[in-house]
Amino acid sequence: MDRTRDTDLAARLFGARPEHTLALFRATWPAAVGPVLARRTEVVALDGGILRVKVPDLRWQRTLVRMRADILSRLRAVAGRAAPRGIGFVVGPVADAPEPPRAAPEEPPAPAPSALADAAAAIADPEVRARFLAAAARYLHRFARGQGSTGSGSEAG
Repeated sequence: MDRTRDTDLAARLFGARPEHTLALFRATWPAAVGPVLARRTEVVALDGGILRVKVPDLRWQRTLVRMRADILSRLRAVAGRAAPRGIGFVVGPVADAPEPPRAAPEEPPAPAPSALADAAAAIADPEVRARFLAAAARYLHRFARGQGSTGSGSEAG
C-alpha cells in the first residue's frame, strides 16, 4: 500500500490551540536538543511563533543560540507547519527536569547447558570461549522466554 507521509499531521493535531502546540514542543524538546541540554533548559512559552526557552545563564544561552538552526530544523521535522519560526531565550532558574527512566537491568541468563559447555571446550582461547558461552546463554535464555525465534520452528538442544 503506497501512502504519502502527512508532514502536517502534527500541525492538524496540535496547531489549533497555542497550549496544545506548546505541549508538543515541551514533549519534543528533549529529542531536539538531547537529554543533557533538555535537563538544563525549560520550554516556557510560545509567543507569536517564537518558542521561549529558559536557560540557567548566559553561557547556556550562547550555546543554544549557536544550535538554533539545528534545533529549529528538528522541531520542523516533528511539527511541520506548527513549528516555531524562531527561538528566544530567557535567563533564569530552570526547574529540575526528571531523570529519564532507566531500563531495568536484565536478569543474568542461566548457565549454558552442559552439552554446549562441553562443545565450547574445543575453543582454545579462554576469552573467546567465555564470550561464546555468554552469548549462547543469552540466546537460549531469550529463546526459552519466547522473545526470540530462529525462524525454523524447531528448538536446538
